[in-house]
Amino acid sequence: MLETKKAKLFISILLIVLGVFCRFLPHIWNFTPIAAIALFSGVYLGKKYAFTLPVIAMFLGDIFLGFYAWPIMTAVYSSYLFVGLIGLAIKKYKSFETILAGSILSSVMFFVVTNFAVWQFSPWYAKSINGLLECYTLALPFFRNTLMGDMFYVGVFFGVYEMVYFLAKNYQRKIVIT
Repeated sequence: MLETKKAKLFISILLIVLGVFCRFLPHIWNFTPIAAIALFSGVYLGKKYAFTLPVIAMFLGDIFLGFYAWPIMTAVYSSYLFVGLIGLAIKKYKSFETILAGSILSSVMFFVVTNFAVWQFSPWYAKSINGLLECYTLALPFFRNTLMGDMFYVGVFFGVYEMVYFLAKNYQRKIVIT
């Protein structure tokens, strides 16, 4: 849908600024737009954007918010790259259902990968099945927030884009008709 490089660049800058800005706003844990940026970029902007935009937004935010244990950071950043892949996969089959499924899959994958990394690389949990289960159990409130944030921002990004696209298409049709 996005044919011009200028439009892609404008949307990319807007998404990065929004991603960084939202990380600085007071918000509940894990209620951020980064996964939605990756999913949206995969569907509408292409591979290069799906992989770079979420990483740039995270990195710029982390410069100011602070970096943390590199193995856990690697899991977080890698999770967003995987969300970009999900966006690329549903691009050809874009519908309400596939976008909803992609958003839910993104949230679940982020929860599983990042909490496994927390269990594996932090001193907080025993390195046993019970420690892993404890890690996932204690992370459930964060999963709820991730899911809510992903659904909210995916709804906003995809909804606004589709509305603008629809209005622009109808506006062009009116110009041709009159």
